[in-house]
Amino acid sequence: MKLPGQEESDVSSAYENVPTGELDSGPGSRPSPSGSSDTDSRELGVTKDPLLFIQLNELMGWPKALEWRETGRWVLFEEKLEVGAGRWSAPHVPTVALPSLQKLRSLLAEGLVLLDCPARSLLELVEQVTGVESLSPELREHLQSLLLQRPQHLIQGTDTRLCWGSAHPREASHDEEAPLKEQRQNPLRKKLPPGAEVGAVLAGELGFLAQPLGAFVRLRDPVVLGPLTEVSLPSRFFCLLLGPPTLGRSYREMGRAVAILLSDPQFQWSARRASSLHDLLAALDAFLEEVTVLPPGRWDPTARISPPKCLPSQHKRLPLQMQEAKSPSAWRRARFEHRRGHLPHEPSPELQRTGRLFGGLVQDVRRKASWYPSDFLDALHPQCLSAVLYIYLATITNAITFGGLLGEATDGAQGVLESFLGTAVAGAAFCLMAGQPLTILSSTGPVLVFERLLFSFSRDYSLDYLPFRLWVGIWVATFCLVLVATEASVLVRYFTRFTEEGFCALISLIFIYDAVSKMLSLTYAYPIQRPGSPAYGCFCQYPDPGGNESQWTRTKPKDRDDILSMVRKVLSDFSSVLAILLGCGLDAFLGLATPKLMVPKEFKPTLPGRGWLVSPFGANPWWLSVAAALPALLLSILIFMDQQITAVILNRAEYRLQKGAGFHLDLFCVAVLMLLTSALGLPWYVSATVISLAHMDSLRRESRACALGEPPSFLGIREQRLTGLMVFLLTGISVFLAPVLKFIPMPVLYGIFLYMGVAAISSIQFTKRVQLLLMPAKHQPDLLLLRHVPLSRVHLFTAIQLVCLGLLWIVKSTPAAIIFPIMLLGLVGVRKALEWVFSPQELLWLDELMPEKKSIPEKRLAPEYSFSASDSEDSDLMYQPKAPEINISVN
Repeated sequence: MKLPGQEESDVSSAYENVPTGELDSGPGSRPSPSGSSDTDSRELGVTKDPLLFIQLNELMGWPKALEWRETGRWVLFEEKLEVGAGRWSAPHVPTVALPSLQKLRSLLAEGLVLLDCPARSLLELVEQVTGVESLSPELREHLQSLLLQRPQHLIQGTDTRLCWGSAHPREASHDEEAPLKEQRQNPLRKKLPPGAEVGAVLAGELGFLAQPLGAFVRLRDPVVLGPLTEVSLPSRFFCLLLGPPTLGRSYREMGRAVAILLSDPQFQWSARRASSLHDLLAALDAFLEEVTVLPPGRWDPTARISPPKCLPSQHKRLPLQMQEAKSPSAWRRARFEHRRGHLPHEPSPELQRTGRLFGGLVQDVRRKASWYPSDFLDALHPQCLSAVLYIYLATITNAITFGGLLGEATDGAQGVLESFLGTAVAGAAFCLMAGQPLTILSSTGPVLVFERLLFSFSRDYSLDYLPFRLWVGIWVATFCLVLVATEASVLVRYFTRFTEEGFCALISLIFIYDAVSKMLSLTYAYPIQRPGSPAYGCFCQYPDPGGNESQWTRTKPKDRDDILSMVRKVLSDFSSVLAILLGCGLDAFLGLATPKLMVPKEFKPTLPGRGWLVSPFGANPWWLSVAAALPALLLSILIFMDQQITAVILNRAEYRLQKGAGFHLDLFCVAVLMLLTSALGLPWYVSATVISLAHMDSLRRESRACALGEPPSFLGIREQRLTGLMVFLLTGISVFLAPVLKFIPMPVLYGIFLYMGVAAISSIQFTKRVQLLLMPAKHQPDLLLLRHVPLSRVHLFTAIQLVCLGLLWIVKSTPAAIIFPIMLLGLVGVRKALEWVFSPQELLWLDELMPEKKSIPEKRLAPEYSFSASDSEDSDLMYQPKAPEINISVN
């Protein structure tokens, strides 16, 4: 029988309480949902209980030599002692038989329950527990001696072998609170956070007892109970379950049931605040109401359920548990107001019109100004260094690639040097001024196509390319400033996932196609040597590992664990950079004849005789400055769509950004930089979707897992300006680093392109739905949308997206590429037309509702979307529908 709160508990907030103050009604009150985010906790005044480590000691050896042995432990998941193997099992979701919970309830109802027990030592606690009238003095003395025995603990990592703690009985003394040697050396202690507490459960069969003995104790002040537990932490709960051997192994299973109850955040919250036996039993009953029973014959009880990769929240457990809290309506109103901004039809503050010229820009500047100091202080972390190195290599690769292509497309009017200089100047300026500094500016494929068409037009009609391009840039900057003044960026609310996925898939496929084609081209220019060739062969010498191995074996296990932990941390932060350095090292070691990174050696324009400032007219007629407005209009559409779609993708709620977006400010910066780069004859720059997503991914913050088996939870993005600024400063300096950068093989950089493209296209739901087209129904994953939308409708939606993607690719690759901006804008129109093909419920699961759909009756959607947050997070990791938010109501 699976228990709630184990496979579906929220790791990041599994021990949160109800808001303190007005809503924390003390003993007997109900817990709030533990699934609230950290933002919810801060806004609602939520505090956290200490993490609870639960240990089960089982009585062994009856009727011969009695001894206590630790057989199970819990933090979030369960670990069982595997005696034969001499180790702890892998963490797994605990299961327990329903009769064990029922028998436990009966035993607690008839047994001893001490809440806020004043005991200060194990001896005092044992005296309190055994002070029941049903025990004779001799039996009480015998039982006290038994409970004071030191239990056996399997402690791993304290030596080169597994060792057991001693189990010799002894009398309690005042110095027993001092940690034992094995407790101090236990590596488990390092995995528990500061302030953690212990719940000790003792269970077993005792023949000299005539009737069961049950006791549940909550200590008023947590106390270290000597060697009772394997870690020297203060104990908060103590539970004793003993009885005659008439019920088989039921006492052990009841002990596991208590441990599982205490590991559940909701029951633990109630147990910490219970004021009477009634409150404790009410919490147990609430737990029983939510258990899921696995029918016999359909499940093997010996099977272990692995911890899930994603642990959802427990909002579905909220209503019953908040009924007795004080002022629940105030809590609901606060939570409702907090969530309203995330509704599909409720625009965020960044996308609300002010009705004033440049009103959105002014608001963006005011909003981001308060975060400006922290945008630099938050970058003081080693993770930012690895992000700088990773994105720097991706940026210079992009600059060289697009610089070379631009040089070919413009006959040298712009080249690699202009690409390096423009990337450094535009990128650094954008990171200093922009509203979303995590965005990486770069040359993009669609803009490159437009540059090629503009140059072809100039060549065919004998026009001076750079002056004509300057006027196009001036008009583009003017149009973009008009869009900023009129707050046109609020239209991005119409960019649903349909549009975002189409654009992201296109750019990702361009990255993948370019990387693969360039790597394949190397096989012709640099063929692989066959056996028999004079250059064939490789002579490698490897160092003798003996010395290192002997030194490693001489290292103490404790130090070895510390070293391994440090190495794993470094590898996780610098994995991409180390992979690149490894590729460079292998290339140098093997002496491969691969093409190397080409960096300009002289700081002068690629086109001979050209200056750094472009003349406004040159040899062109004056009227061309006016005619340039027509191609500029098309480019403005492309710039707006390219910039804002990328901005919408980066600012989605899934990334949990705290400092807000700046759609108007970002477009303003792009407009100003468009004017600057046009005057200097540098390439045009706009937000690069794939590189920006890679930048965000390299700055992901995750919790450091404490509980065994607990996956790290996503905490958000390390928002700052310094990584992007350093990337572009290094890009500018790279012009003078040719002697060093020439050792970087181009295939390594092509691999970066390929990795970023694959990572970006793998992160969208569209990719999973494409896989469904070629997958038999029995092998399809349990995606949440498949539970609510017929498979044929899912395939139809995917087919429409594939057609749109194919059309975009065809238009981009043909002379008709001039209309590519119109085609990109047409994605929004296609999405609007889908409302005639799909129902609102289907679009909620497959995409999102358009803003006009706020008038949809809630009653119509409520039956379809009355699911818990755990469903969306557990079953569809790539997409978390926002539909449940619609059903929130305030009574």
